[in-house]
Amino acid sequence: MSSFQGAEKPEKPSLAKRGLALLILALVVVIAVKIVIGFLTAVFWIIVAVAALIAVLWALKTLL
Repeated sequence: MSSFQGAEKPEKPSLAKRGLALLILALVVVIAVKIVIGFLTAVFWIIVAVAALIAVLWALKTLL
């Protein structure tokens, strides 16, 4: 039974490793948020461009 004594209580990572893991996680979250914001901005501008094109076509149709 002496071989199972260490298995009951696993060691926690050191404070430095936990801090580094938290820093990496925060960095990944920031990058993911920037990617999502960039994607939403791109979709917004595509919608604006399509709306502007439709407005120009409507105006040309109305005037001609």
